[in-house]
Amino acid sequence: MGGEHIETYDAVFGDIIDEGPNYRNVGFTGTVILMLKTQLGIGVLSIPAAFNVLGMVPGVICLCAVAIITTWTNYVVGTFKIRHPEVYGIDDAGGLIFGKVGRVVLATAFCFSGILGISIGLNAVSTHGACTAIFVAISAVIGFGLASVRTLGRITWLAWIGLPCIIVAVFIVIIAVGIQDRPAAAPQIDTVWVSDYKLIGNPSFTTAITAVSSIVFAFSGTPGFFSIVSEMRNPHQYTHALLICQSTLAIIYIIIGCVIYHYCGSYVSSPALGSAGGNVKKISYGFALPGLIVTATIITHIPAKYIFVNALRGSRHLSSNTPTHWIAWFSCTFGVTTIAYIIASAIPVFDSLVSLVGSLLEKQACSGV
Repeated sequence: MGGEHIETYDAVFGDIIDEGPNYRNVGFTGTVILMLKTQLGIGVLSIPAAFNVLGMVPGVICLCAVAIITTWTNYVVGTFKIRHPEVYGIDDAGGLIFGKVGRVVLATAFCFSGILGISIGLNAVSTHGACTAIFVAISAVIGFGLASVRTLGRITWLAWIGLPCIIVAVFIVIIAVGIQDRPAAAPQIDTVWVSDYKLIGNPSFTTAITAVSSIVFAFSGTPGFFSIVSEMRNPHQYTHALLICQSTLAIIYIIIGCVIYHYCGSYVSSPALGSAGGNVKKISYGFALPGLIVTATIITHIPAKYIFVNALRGSRHLSSNTPTHWIAWFSCTFGVTTIAYIIASAIPVFDSLVSLVGSLLEKQACSGV
């Protein structure tokens, strides 16, 4: 290695040296935070509206079922990685199981899913006003800069900032809808307003599937978990971290979905931050923006890292600070961000993007293909 001191060898990244990035530097707590932030950020904003379609009881049952299925699938990700340390992404797993065709199909789906996920993040940070395109472009630039940090271990501190931001933002809306006499979209008339929430809904097949897809999207971190476990210092701690993540996530989703839907009924908004009116929406978005940008950062970093690793795997440029390394890395993050920005601008409706990703890609990925 030309006199460079080798710290350790990794089946994916090769020789990890002092002078290069340390790809294996995510601890146990950092793993939990990254798992939570990979999932809790965008999908949570559509859960109350999904409950409005399905009804509160079927909505909670559906959410718990999806949580159980994705927990099992994510558990398999960890055990598969330990048995096959050379696996970095879902395409590697597909290649081992289905051959070259499986690798190509899953690689394409993973990258497309990640890019659409970033698009939703960029769409969610906009307030859909006259300057939306400029605002989304600024968010994309910030996301590109932060996503260009080369290791998940260094991105962990962003997740520590983003996770409480999105939780605080949603709970501001919960408190607001609880103390207001009616949601912002309800008729402003001089009578006592009573929420028209339904315990059991009566949706058409199409609207029900759309709602279920939104819930699936809220648990759509499975493909990214391959990358997270690959950068853990101790992958054997993955299962413990996963159980903490999934149980915490399910509890938060149920509380947010039930409380906001209970108070807003059919007048719930999607994204949910608009349910309490314009002023509360601005305040909640002020807290949510850092969290949503961090979500976009992480789901920009993961598919960009996947492309980067596969392009340079087996060469010294993967773990060394060479010009080829830097050019390839910035090209990957810039390319992924640019395509995501184009999609976010072309499909400016939050629900449409969430349903598209949830129905087209995430059901297959989250259920183990």
